[in-house]
Amino acid sequence: MYFTDRGIEELEKRRGEEEVTFEWLAEQLRTFVDLNPDFEVPVERLATWLARLDDEDHDADE
Repeated sequence: MYFTDRGIEELEKRRGEEEVTFEWLAEQLRTFVDLNPDFEVPVERLATWLARLDDEDHDADE
């Protein structure tokens, strides 16, 4: 298990039953980066990855 899995597991446990929009998620990510600018690049990469999940050639770019 990666260290980050603990945070993912906590998120799933605490909020797994909730439904959110991508608009809401985007706003939370912006707020997080405003408060934690050192995480701008990883958050940007995550957001781009999520945005492109359905792209046919997404896997070919990586």
